[in-house]
Amino acid sequence: MAIFLGIGFFFIYWFLLKLDSDQKAAIWQSFREADYWWVIICVLCSLLSHLLRALRWQLLFKPIGYHPGLSNTFGSVIIAYMGNLAFPRAGEVMRCATLRTSENIPVEKSLGTVVTERIIDLIAFGLIVVIGMLVMFGQAKDWLYNTLSEKFDSLPNIAMIIGILVALAMMAFVFYKCFWKKLLHIGIFAKINDLVTGMVDGVKSVFHMGKRNTLLFLLYSAAIYLLYILGGLIIFHAFEETSWLGMRAAFVVYLFGSVGMTFSQGGIGVYPALVMMGLTDIYGISMEVGTACGWLLWGSQQAAVIAVGAGYLLYFSIKKRKKNK
Repeated sequence: MAIFLGIGFFFIYWFLLKLDSDQKAAIWQSFREADYWWVIICVLCSLLSHLLRALRWQLLFKPIGYHPGLSNTFGSVIIAYMGNLAFPRAGEVMRCATLRTSENIPVEKSLGTVVTERIIDLIAFGLIVVIGMLVMFGQAKDWLYNTLSEKFDSLPNIAMIIGILVALAMMAFVFYKCFWKKLLHIGIFAKINDLVTGMVDGVKSVFHMGKRNTLLFLLYSAAIYLLYILGGLIIFHAFEETSWLGMRAAFVVYLFGSVGMTFSQGGIGVYPALVMMGLTDIYGISMEVGTACGWLLWGSQQAAVIAVGAGYLLYFSIKKRKKNK
């Protein structure tokens, strides 16, 4: 945890160190001039995505015979996000523990559904990144190509990249068919096989919930990621300089911000910095407005999680005390 928090605070310190007094004043002025009604809408959009995540999580309990209430499931999801701000992945255990308190669902059962959910999220995010790389257009595509061109003397064209990927896929298939089963007697390969098998079974379980529930699960998943992207589009309207940006820019901001979430605890420091970089380098937004935009997008969502999560922590604590009595 200390490492991830350290990375976040280092980025904040490093960023502030580069600013002169005029730039700091301009950033503060951008915060003051922002239209906070749009920030409120962005917060509501974020909370709606958490609500849909709770609804989606409920579907995973049905095949194992549990039917948790929406209020308790939503509260557990919010507490998970709050917990992840303090300790990496601690939130996943916390939400299972709170659901045990409120719904008497065994922690091991909840953890199984959480693992399945995270595998689906990983696959969904991977698909979004791939789609983003394939259909990235306009200024974002030009910026990516120019940035890579500065690092490498020559870049492969799309046909060459596709050819390499197809060749790697064929090699992996041949290796699996010819050698994989022979390697399973070795401990490390057996563990990898169990892990992959478990992940595949988790994904398959989504398609054994019944057609209606499977469709709902996929619709909830698509809506969750759409709301993530819409959050950026909404926050653009809080600033006059970014109000002209559309869905394409919001998609790019989402990708940049998602990278930031993996580098520091809860994205602190890194998320706003990468959003600012995307807005300034790709779309020509001033550094001051880009910084304010990134911090409002990140900060408003985290503030909502902390506020609602604290309320639910109190609620679950009182409920547990009554249960013990």
